Amino acid sequence: MGIFDEIKKKLNHEFIDIIEWLDYTDNTIVHRFERYQNEIKNDAKLIVREGQTAVFINEGQLADVFTPGTYTLNTQNLPILTTLKGWKYGFNSPFKAEVYFVNTHLFTDEKWGTKNPITLNDDRFGLVEIRAFGTYAFKINDAGKFIVDIVGTDANFTNFEINEHLKSLISTRFTDTIGEANLPIELYAANTTELSDTCREVMQPEFNSVGISLEKFFIENVSMPEELKKEIFEYSRIDKLDLDKLTKFKTAKAIEAAAANEGGTAGAGMGMGMGFVLAQQMGGMMSPTAGQQQAHTPQQAAPITPPPMPVQVQYFYAHNEQQAGPASFEQLKVLFANRTINKDSLIWKQGMSNWTALKDIEELKSFLGGNTPPPLPGN
Repeated sequence: MGIFDEIKKKLNHEFIDIIEWLDYTDNTIVHRFERYQNEIKNDAKLIVREGQTAVFINEGQLADVFTPGTYTLNTQNLPILTTLKGWKYGFNSPFKAEVYFVNTHLFTDEKWGTKNPITLNDDRFGLVEIRAFGTYAFKINDAGKFIVDIVGTDANFTNFEINEHLKSLISTRFTDTIGEANLPIELYAANTTELSDTCREVMQPEFNSVGISLEKFFIENVSMPEELKKEIFEYSRIDKLDLDKLTKFKTAKAIEAAAANEGGTAGAGMGMGMGFVLAQQMGGMMSPTAGQQQAHTPQQAAPITPPPMPVQVQYFYAHNEQQAGPASFEQLKVLFANRTINKDSLIWKQGMSNWTALKDIEELKSFLGGNTPPPLPGN
């Protein structure tokens, strides 16, 4: 290239009259206005369109910021740059500065999701794992801060470059938020709207710190393992049932099935039971003592009255820091099986002076399993 070509290039690029940016993409956040040696003509026109902000950088230092409108670039419209340059009596053409156009429109339908399962501690199901995903929308609300803290000297900064940072931030804050919510595990999927609003409030200060506004945040789904789903469905059904009625119903069904199967083991068991009753009655009639009493007692013997039925022990238990019950032994066993109560749950029955943990009540230790009788004497 000859010297005249170099002069021609300099003259064609140095004295720029109009500074503007037409965005033909849908993913560019920041675009640096390029020109020869960053030189701008005095009284040049700056055009900032709606949805844009223009930022002037002088030697790496933030100078003037322009919102939508048309400006004439002189000492009146460049007060900060004028101060940085030390132009006391105006400035002569050309002057140098980097100009960045920042796209301030709303970036929508950005995806986020948890990279790894989130572990939560549920009071009934123990440690469980969940995943979540959704969308969010953001826009730049402080163009100068965003360029200084995030963009740097990148000439064409897109939303793909910031998305990984934002998704990591969202995942971290989402994990903290649901951990502190301490909801029953099944309610996370049922309260996505409330959780979304809470997460957005928690994340907003983090976004603002780099000049970004989190406009929308949505949790589309909270998923959990299929085995846990089945346990939750089973628990919800049992929790709605009247345990006393359920126990009676199952007992009646078992008796009905045993009676219908007379030839089988159950029928034989019932037959043996009836045989024992008849044998006891016959034995009582034929015993010598009974015969002597009949011989020496002229009047009719008083009818035999069975002892009163044993009173079923009723237990009260603590659930969610409140008293619940009463419940029978069998009902308490069902509550333990479906994890409504556990070995550390407090139990009280009539005759006890204080509430006591289930594991310390003798007749309830069978719930814990592993009951083994002591060895026989002499062994």
